[in-house]
Amino acid sequence: MLPLLLLAAAAPPVATARVTFDRNGIVTATATGLADVAARRPMRVDDPVRVASISKLVTAIGVLRLVEAKRLDLDADVSALLGWRLRNPAHPDVPITLRLLLSHRSSLTDRIDYVLPLDADMHATLADPAAWDTDHAPGTWFRYTNFNFPVIAAVMERATGERFDRLMDRLVLRPLKLDACFNWAACARATVARAVVLYRDGQPVKDAAAATTCPVTPARDNSCDLDRWRPGVNGAIFAPQGGLRISARGLATIGRLLLGRGTVDGVRLLSPRTAALLATPLWRQDGGNGTSENGFTCRYGLAVAFLATEAPGCHDDPFGDGRQRFGHAGEAYGLRSGLWVDPAAGTGVAYVATDVPAAPGAHSAYSATEERLAAGR
Repeated sequence: MLPLLLLAAAAPPVATARVTFDRNGIVTATATGLADVAARRPMRVDDPVRVASISKLVTAIGVLRLVEAKRLDLDADVSALLGWRLRNPAHPDVPITLRLLLSHRSSLTDRIDYVLPLDADMHATLADPAAWDTDHAPGTWFRYTNFNFPVIAAVMERATGERFDRLMDRLVLRPLKLDACFNWAACARATVARAVVLYRDGQPVKDAAAATTCPVTPARDNSCDLDRWRPGVNGAIFAPQGGLRISARGLATIGRLLLGRGTVDGVRLLSPRTAALLATPLWRQDGGNGTSENGFTCRYGLAVAFLATEAPGCHDDPFGDGRQRFGHAGEAYGLRSGLWVDPAAGTGVAYVATDVPAAPGAHSAYSATEERLAAGR
C-alpha cells in the first residue's frame, strides 16, 4: 500500500480551468473535474471562482485608474485620506503611501487577522503594535502582507465615497465587460449559480451555496447588514486582498489588458505610461532586504510578481523555461491560481485549481499542480 503522503500527492485537484491567450484573444481553453461535487456540476472555463491573491493585481488596476483621474497619489501619505494617522509605532516619522502598500513594503504584517468582521473598526485594529514589523521602517523591507489591501481599499473608499465592491465594478469589471464581482450579492444570479466551490481535503470550505450565505464576513453578532458600511472605516469587508470572483476566461481578459499596455478589445482602461508601472519591479530580493518565502517571490512591483529571477535562492519559475513573465499567483482555501503574461512573446496563461494536492513542484517553489498548469503539461 502506498504511504498516505504519496496517495495525497497522486490525487488530482477536484477541478481545474486553464486558458491561454495572446493580444488578440483566447488561444486555448480547457477545464476538468467538478465545480460543485455535491451537484455533480462539471467545471467550465466561464465559471466564477474566488481567485485569491490575483485579486490584488485587479485592485491595483483600480487604484491606478484613480491615480490617472487625480483622485489618488501613489506617493502621498495615506493618513490624509484615511482621516487618522497610519504609522508604524517604531517609525512614527515615516509616512506610508499607496506605493509602499501595493508593493508590500509598508511594514504592516499579517500577525493579526486581516479578515475583519463587518462591524470592525480598522483604525482600532491597526493600533495593535502586533500589526507592525517594528524592526524595519516602511520602504526598507519586503514582507508579503494581505493587510496592506484592506488599507488600500479604505483609501479608495475615502477618496471616492464609494463602496469598494461597487467602485471596482465601475472602474474595472464593468468597462471590461467582466462577469465578476468582489461580493456575490453584486453578481448576477445566473453567475452565482455557477460559483465554483472551494475544497480542502475533499471538504467544501468556501462558496458552497454561495447565493444563500452572507456575501461578506458577518458582524460580531453574526448579522449581515451591508448598510453598516461607511467609507473607509473597514476596508476589509469585500476582501480586496483575495475576494474577487472571476472565471479563468475573465482572468485572461485582465492578462490581455496587461499585454495591450492598458487596452483590450478596443477599451482603453489605462494609459500606456500607467500600464508600464504594472510591468516594473519595485523590489528585488538581495538577501538582506525582505522575505522571499523560500524563493517563491524574488521581485515584486505594484501588486505584480515577476518570474524567473536570476539570483541565488530564487525558485520563482513554475514554467521552468527561464522566460521573463509577470502577473500574480493565488492560494487560499485549497485553491491555487495564476495569471502570467510573457510580454516579449505576447502570450499568457490563466489557471485555477481547487483542492490542490500538497505535492511540491519539481523545479520551483510552486506546487506540482501549478507547474503543470503553467506549462500546460
